[in-house]
Amino acid sequence: MRVLIDEASIRKKVKELASLISEKYKGQKLVVIIVLKGAFIFAADLIREIEGVDIYCDFVKASSYGMSTVSCKDVRIDYFPEINIKGERILVVDDILDAGYTLKKIVDEITSRSPESCEVCVLLDKPERREVEVKVDYVGFVIPNEFVVGYGMDCKEKYRNLKYVAVYEE
Repeated sequence: MRVLIDEASIRKKVKELASLISEKYKGQKLVVIIVLKGAFIFAADLIREIEGVDIYCDFVKASSYGMSTVSCKDVRIDYFPEINIKGERILVVDDILDAGYTLKKIVDEITSRSPESCEVCVLLDKPERREVEVKVDYVGFVIPNEFVVGYGMDCKEKYRNLKYVAVYEE
């Protein structure tokens, strides 16, 4: 495996993103919806850096990879937040925006429930792979079209514990 983004760069970017979010939502309530499983480490680090915001967390579990390294159009939502999000400010936190199908389905589901707002924060954006347009408000890093692991992201449930993002090479 080849390191694509080192631990120090990730920490610095997480603080930058948290600062932007803190500034926008200072003194307000924000419901952070974390996309499982890949975004849990990024989201945990991000929300610990957000200051002056009343944060509520919930999760959505969706999948489009299964045991493959290629995303598919068939997105399955296995768990959706049980809280009432009508009228709430929502921030969806995901690990990577790839083809766009998963994030689009999640955002569409959230917006169908009439929140006051719905913004999206992703650690990684892979625009070369985009097949469906998704509006993203906060992006950590734009990366090339390579399959990555680490910092919560996996390949067949391995490598989530890496402190950096690496290009997976079979």
